Amino acid sequence: MPETHDPARTAILLVDPYNDFLSENGKVWPAVRHVALEVGLLDHLRAVVAAGRASNVRIFFVPHRRWEPGDYDGWDHPNPSQRKIQERHHFARGSWGGEFHPDFQPQPGDVVAHEHWGSSGFANTDLDLLLKQHGITHVVLIGLLANTCIEATGRYAMELGYHVTLVRDATAAFKPEMMHAAHELNGPTYAHSITTTEELLRALKNTG
Repeated sequence: MPETHDPARTAILLVDPYNDFLSENGKVWPAVRHVALEVGLLDHLRAVVAAGRASNVRIFFVPHRRWEPGDYDGWDHPNPSQRKIQERHHFARGSWGGEFHPDFQPQPGDVVAHEHWGSSGFANTDLDLLLKQHGITHVVLIGLLANTCIEATGRYAMELGYHVTLVRDATAAFKPEMMHAAHELNGPTYAHSITTTEELLRALKNTG
């Protein structure tokens, strides 16, 4: 995308659509709120998911590990993000914050991959297997965060041979500088296409 791809070979990867990230009382929402509101994140996520389903593009949920007591205890080298989760219990299993946002619930035909422990939705999960079993060759990444899980998942997808599309305004980050790095500096080194929601919706419409 935005060039037209075969919907049967294309998947939208919805990364980490948790209440803690996307809902007003979420633990991480205050950190992403400014950028999310500036780019119209929630409306764009809703639009992309709805258009994907309408165009028979399969939606893959790519969720982060839901924190549980004992996670990361005794690890040799948890990364800074994992230490924050260990301290603040982001996306805690069984909690409201660890549930998917009410507007982004799996529907029949959607696929939910195993939870990723780090930033990449592929590392130590079944995402690659699931994509291949559904004949997917092209992935469109949306969700959070632009400069961490979106970037890591997109880079890994490229290394595995997938065509990768980033959507500038269907993601967010803690700071505008992080968005700039994700889309202007780093994205062009691995993504095959960097587009906007409007352009993507036009392309999805053309597949119908």
